[in-house]
Amino acid sequence: MEYARLGSSGLKVSRLALGCMSYGDPNLGTHPWSLPEKEGSRFIAEALDLGINFFDTANIYSLGTSERILGAAIAREARREDVVIATKVYEAMHDGPLAKGLSRQAIMRELDASLRRLGTDYVDLYIVHRWDYETPVEETMQALHDVVRAGKVRYIGASSMHCWQFVKAQYVADLHGWTRFVSMQNHYNLINREEEREMLPYCAEEGVGVTPWSPLARGKLARDWDARSARTEGDPIQERFYGPTERADRAVARAVADVAERRGVPPARIALAWLLQQPAVTAPVVGATKSGHLRDAVAALDVALDEGEVAELTKPYVPHPVVEYV
Repeated sequence: MEYARLGSSGLKVSRLALGCMSYGDPNLGTHPWSLPEKEGSRFIAEALDLGINFFDTANIYSLGTSERILGAAIAREARREDVVIATKVYEAMHDGPLAKGLSRQAIMRELDASLRRLGTDYVDLYIVHRWDYETPVEETMQALHDVVRAGKVRYIGASSMHCWQFVKAQYVADLHGWTRFVSMQNHYNLINREEEREMLPYCAEEGVGVTPWSPLARGKLARDWDARSARTEGDPIQERFYGPTERADRAVARAVADVAERRGVPPARIALAWLLQQPAVTAPVVGATKSGHLRDAVAALDVALDEGEVAELTKPYVPHPVVEYV
């Protein structure tokens, strides 16, 4: 395993993060494909064995049960000080007008609830899951600064927003001497490269670590395009992200498959290798629900794509419409 500092912070993370969205009670929340505790815990243990020390979850994943599974597995399999736990806040965990967002009230309440479920005194990286259009950014950034000062959070990060919003939040933090975001978890892979326009250059310039989600485009870059699974059948987001550009996206997936075939490796390894070679990227967030997923991901660290292969992988790309992450 390789390790790197998360942006310009002092936090060292593995070059791959295990995304825990797929582990939780399948009867709770909006992820019916989730693996229950016994199955999910096996992947967390395997990740630790492979040297992965970076684990990403969110309060909303299976309504908190993902956090519970991750916390219990870490308590059994590792020392707390040896792992980096990231969780997120924004989505509604209950009904009512106060349930959602990044108000001071919501951040304080949801952080305490996440800590209880994770069974820990602190979160290494606390991520705002989305931009809150209804709460002043000053309120959000001060609340995040306060939970850092209280020792409940070590670092803060952001996810899936426009670059101007991220810049505004950082400016507000600087203006008041509050804690800055050290990471951006955004949607970035070979068939959605819109973040190369503004967000990635900004992060590189400002020393912000990038931890892309959906590095394999929800499996589109890892298997035959038309393959079906419980995830594809129960995940309407796939059509919203990739439906409008399917023709070009299929061409990118074919290029990945061609390079993989020549090298004699699975396509997922090639798609991840390309992402790991992008200068701004610190650690893609990878999912694992089947045997071999994690070992393939780790093996991507040893794949060095040449200029010809990179050109072949990127040539079919076409611009994608902006997706509002709400």
